[in-house]
Amino acid sequence: MPTQTTRRGKLRWRAVVKIEGKIAASKWFGQGEKERRAAILWEEKTKAELEKQKETPTTCLSPLEWANLYLSDVKRRAVQKTYIEKRSEFVRLLKFCGHRSLVKFSPAFALSFLQTQYDSRSGYSANKARKNLARAWDWGKTFVDGFPDLINPFRAVRKFPEQRSPRYIPPEADFWKVIGVAHGQDKVMLTAFLHLAARRGEIFRLRWFDVDFIGGQVRLTTKKTKDGSVRADWIPMTDELKAVLLSWRENRPHKQSELVFAITADSPSPHYKAGDPYKYRARFMKRLCEIAGVKHFGFHAIRHLSASILYKAGVSLSVIQRILRHQRPTTTDLYLQSLGLELNQTRKAVEVLSNRGPAKVIPLPVKEKSLQAGT
Repeated sequence: MPTQTTRRGKLRWRAVVKIEGKIAASKWFGQGEKERRAAILWEEKTKAELEKQKETPTTCLSPLEWANLYLSDVKRRAVQKTYIEKRSEFVRLLKFCGHRSLVKFSPAFALSFLQTQYDSRSGYSANKARKNLARAWDWGKTFVDGFPDLINPFRAVRKFPEQRSPRYIPPEADFWKVIGVAHGQDKVMLTAFLHLAARRGEIFRLRWFDVDFIGGQVRLTTKKTKDGSVRADWIPMTDELKAVLLSWRENRPHKQSELVFAITADSPSPHYKAGDPYKYRARFMKRLCEIAGVKHFGFHAIRHLSASILYKAGVSLSVIQRILRHQRPTTTDLYLQSLGLELNQTRKAVEVLSNRGPAKVIPLPVKEKSLQAGT
């Protein structure tokens, strides 16, 4: 039963749950009869949950089995990048937990693991691990028979402080230097990245039936959706991009391929043949940046540059959302913030305060000199 105890100079109710004579949980409540009843209900509920955890058999599935089941489902639904990210989090977790059973995955254990991620990596990395493992735990409770009926230990841990720098946006002049040293298909591809604000995979998957020259639009497909389904969006095609793509279609070397951009015969990689689709091209951008003499940036940084150009030109958030193909305007807003672009809007706002007319100087009252003695 709750007891009244003085805490910080005030009489309050303290609820305590004991298991086998030892305090297993406690919680402070306020004053009055209403708080006493709340304390009683908390004790009953908490004791029932702890007894249930105690009765849970220790022969449930192992952390490795949980990881394999969850990752198998993720692989069917999500893009490769998401699957690799979640698999990496499980690799770290399994290395940390050793032979610990899932029934012993308490909030204290989750906190200990995430603290090591914070210390060895960063607050952002710890929060990403927290998010991925919390979702995996929820999935296990919903879909896996025999999964421990415990509170989600990872969700119980509060987020860690983060120190994130704005994503790098290459200066527009640097982009034109890079495109100036590119040739043939490479130059056409970079032009498409800029004009469509596209992701890497969207450009690599692009086929000629996705390019509507008559309607002046391009269809981009992505799997960056909530359930991993493929979504297609038609994006208006600029006159400049239309002319570049028309010329490329007539002069491309791999005319038998339906891909707009495909590996050419002079590819330095022995693992691909001419006409195959691209997958990464990681060294490609690094090499071009070195030739152009600019700081290295990748394909996704060009998407950042496109968003930056649109934002600075005064294009509305809803239109930028449509071009970037975000499903929610809040995603676009956060995206622009991550690029550090919200500072421009904030600067415009505070400038209003400086255009209120000349300030008036109000003279302070001057005391009259006291009369000298004898005058």
